[in-house]
Amino acid sequence: MTSPISHHEALLFVMVTMSAVDRQMTDEELRRIGQIVQTIPVFRDFNEEDVVSVAESCGGYLAQDEGLKNVLNMVAESLPPKLYETAYAVAVEVAAADLRVEQEELRFLQMLRDTLNLDKLTVAAIERGARARHRTI
Repeated sequence: MTSPISHHEALLFVMVTMSAVDRQMTDEELRRIGQIVQTIPVFRDFNEEDVVSVAESCGGYLAQDEGLKNVLNMVAESLPPKLYETAYAVAVEVAAADLRVEQEELRFLQMLRDTLNLDKLTVAAIERGARARHRTI
């Protein structure tokens, strides 16, 4: 059984899990999480000082048996469906932050989109947009 979390926590759980899934939470990924919390409208009423405690809470869940599965279920149960695309978009942003996406990150994205039942066109558009934003010369 999973505990209920707020939509802010659910989105942070997605970002923290994405950053941690390859066992390397890079400075770029952590910086990007902070930027997302500061800039996207869904976090407008969120206290930024709570990011660390939410990240620690997420880490605690991930360390448990079936941790990743339970975190994904909590995210799906805690977010209204209109925020499913937002959850996927913030995951992609964190994955792209260090300009390389590892196999573990790709697998987590697949698990997230399956859990949230996102359609292929939506997923492709979100990924293409992130690729365009993070492209370098």
